Amino acid sequence: MNAPMYFMVIATDKPDALALRNATRARHRDWLRGRHARVTVVASGASLAGDSTVMNGSLLIVSAASHDDVVAFSHEDPYYRAGLFASVDIRRWDWTFGGPNGPTASVNPI
Repeated sequence: MNAPMYFMVIATDKPDALALRNATRARHRDWLRGRHARVTVVASGASLAGDSTVMNGSLLIVSAASHDDVVAFSHEDPYYRAGLFASVDIRRWDWTFGGPNGPTASVNPI
């Protein structure tokens, strides 16, 4: 069995979109907690503007078999569907510290 591939989904909100984020947040969080056929959500959270508590984007760590699976998954996000994001960047991620195999074990040695 192949080791899972991990990906970062880095989304940046459009300017002045906090009201849309807040209006969509409950649906987004319910969706994240749901079951997804080809992607597993490992961690998620909002990025914050500077030293404030104002949310201005999202970071997800997910595992999946392919980049295409993560793209399809991200397009189902209620935030994405509501038009919240100015950009979404999906990058393969090498989980090298603090992973499920121990604090210093590399999950995906590249």
